[in-house]
Amino acid sequence: MTIIKYPSENDVNSAIYEKEPLLVLISFDGKTAIISQIDEAMEHHILLAKAGFPSTDIDKYFRIVLDEDGADWTFVCPPDYKGISDKQRRITAFYKDGFAVISGTLSELGFMVGINIPKRYQHSNT
Repeated sequence: MTIIKYPSENDVNSAIYEKEPLLVLISFDGKTAIISQIDEAMEHHILLAKAGFPSTDIDKYFRIVLDEDGADWTFVCPPDYKGISDKQRRITAFYKDGFAVISGTLSELGFMVGINIPKRYQHSNT
């Protein structure tokens, strides 16, 4: 996995040490993670652009807000996820894939925390 720490490895490592909340983007294939302290980017699409990727590619990433207490997953399933046209099957696949990829990434980053889907995302119509 390629881990990109924005704006620098030192800054992100300091934020982790100081237990600051982090924004994390994880590519759907689990090959790339982009991490920043939340105050550096404020939102996932901004972090994506600051890290040198098109902000329009936001729907190619699982979006997490992470701290020592847990990982809040911004659960927004793209309407074209894996080309699955049936909404329920698409959301089920997104959920299953997300938990697997996110769990693996969190472990690789040294975070052994739960993954939460905040209530505002639990009944998404995506």
